[in-house]
Amino acid sequence: MQSRAEVVASSDAARRESAVPENTDYGRVRKIMRMDEQIPLFWHPLRTAGVLLWAVMPFAFMGFFFVLCTIRMLWVVIIPYLLWILMIDDAPNIGKRRLQWLRSSAPFRWMRSYFPISLVKSVDLDPNRSYLFAYHPHGIIGFGAVTSFATEACGFGKMFPGITMHVLTLASNFNMPLYREILLGLGFCSVAKVACERILRKGPGNAILIVVGGAQESLNSRPGELNLTLKRRFGFVRVAIRTGSDLVPVLAFGENDIYMQAENNSGSWLYWFQQKFKSIFMFTIPLIVGRGVMPQHYGIFPYMRPIHVVVGRPIQVPHLANPKNEVVAEVHAQYIRALQGLYDEYKDIYAADRISELRFSE
Repeated sequence: MQSRAEVVASSDAARRESAVPENTDYGRVRKIMRMDEQIPLFWHPLRTAGVLLWAVMPFAFMGFFFVLCTIRMLWVVIIPYLLWILMIDDAPNIGKRRLQWLRSSAPFRWMRSYFPISLVKSVDLDPNRSYLFAYHPHGIIGFGAVTSFATEACGFGKMFPGITMHVLTLASNFNMPLYREILLGLGFCSVAKVACERILRKGPGNAILIVVGGAQESLNSRPGELNLTLKRRFGFVRVAIRTGSDLVPVLAFGENDIYMQAENNSGSWLYWFQQKFKSIFMFTIPLIVGRGVMPQHYGIFPYMRPIHVVVGRPIQVPHLANPKNEVVAEVHAQYIRALQGLYDEYKDIYAADRISELRFSE
């Protein structure tokens, strides 16, 4: 039984909470937290472990490798290995060493269940054609892209039989000893142009997935918003035309909802720093806010918000070895219209709590 003072205090707190505009930073955070599953993360140990494992994996493998480097008797193996991955191994450009057991392993199913993440198919895909999947938005970490296409946690292989998917990432990630072997096992390849074209020209049934917005788009990742960096992104369209591959729009509803980000408006010192960092290292560092281990506490864990990854209808493009800029621009405009149509078709199903509509930026 609450005392009168406790009731008054609770009422005041609720009134202050409801008075917070939901279009402010704090309002967005509170809105997500109310939708977030309000239980401690240790009630979901396996799901939490799956997310944590993927997030810390590169640092863990690099740390382990540095420990191995302190053992002199292992240098006879380490030095040739480093030379091999830096100068000889071409697997990131052609998609070798894929491990089906790794793609189907339990930790990725745990990670899928954390949010949860679901893969939604609009139409069947003909395995006698090649495809370039364009994924939007980038989000902070891209949990939806990894879980849906680099693993079998969402059932990609059963949903699209005969399609061999290669998720593309920065070539620099394959310079990280040991961790690169995990990426290759999951089917990751380099996002370099030569790799894109070599994979798509391997024959029918091959597909690549590019997160088109890249690091720049991650800076626009905010709950309830979908601001895509796409107006000047013509490279993926040109690759599709040069290889004769169908363009497949992919829209992940909820990818932006799992983290809040500090305001970084153009002209702010934070935005300047992030852009400078990106120009040097090819990636950037969004200043994020997640949930803590306990409910209603801030931390580094993503919020448990559902992510629905919708695969749209393929767009057939002309097959031209050297497409003119006008042709590329025309196909690019067609792609944007298809992406807008995909958003309009599913927005009231998977983004009913949105703050703003889909926007395209440069």
